[in-house]
Amino acid sequence: MSSYIIDIKNASIYQQSNLILADVNLQIAEKEFVYLVGKTGFGKSSLLKTLYAELPLKKGSATIAGFDLATIKKKEIPLLRRKLGMVFQDFQLLWDRNVTDNLLFVLQATGWKSSAEMKQRCNVVLQMCGLGNKAPKMPHQLSGGEQQRLAIARALLNSPKLILADEPTGNLDPESSAEIVELLRSLVNDGCAVLMASHDMGVISSFPARQIKVENGRLF
Repeated sequence: MSSYIIDIKNASIYQQSNLILADVNLQIAEKEFVYLVGKTGFGKSSLLKTLYAELPLKKGSATIAGFDLATIKKKEIPLLRRKLGMVFQDFQLLWDRNVTDNLLFVLQATGWKSSAEMKQRCNVVLQMCGLGNKAPKMPHQLSGGEQQRLAIARALLNSPKLILADEPTGNLDPESSAEIVELLRSLVNDGCAVLMASHDMGVISSFPARQIKVENGRLF
């Protein structure tokens, strides 16, 4: 059993038959915050999609949150994703439901049964993300930064050991971007590792952490 939350060795990352990244070696410890840095189109999203098993691992070895991506079966992918929290640039909220119902939808989909426990968990993650007073609001009534906070709250519902954040500040102004990175960095204190893909060097320089660079089809 690897002591790393992510442990990739000699992997190749493909989109269909196109080689995107070669000779990928990456280890991330539990409770570590790491940037995945590179220009748009350089392969950051492809690497993240491989980590949450949207793209198959065709070559090399990789374990994530205790799952072996080289041998994972289709029926195991939902179990893997319950151990992960995923945050995207475009929020992916349910616009016809209020803040609480966005969260309840995920809890119901992942097998929670007790309505009291579900409501309590919603309240906990909303407080963690600074949205304690926003529960009845509709997503369109929130600012962009608040919408992304809701997306992070949703990612935290099942107490993941790892957050994968793909350009989470890409649609936000500088002030909101800084708040989102501060929130993500605070999660390591709650026992969560974070891998954040970004090409926003302003944010990265303001909140220094280990950087993995993606360039010319390789990681550095």
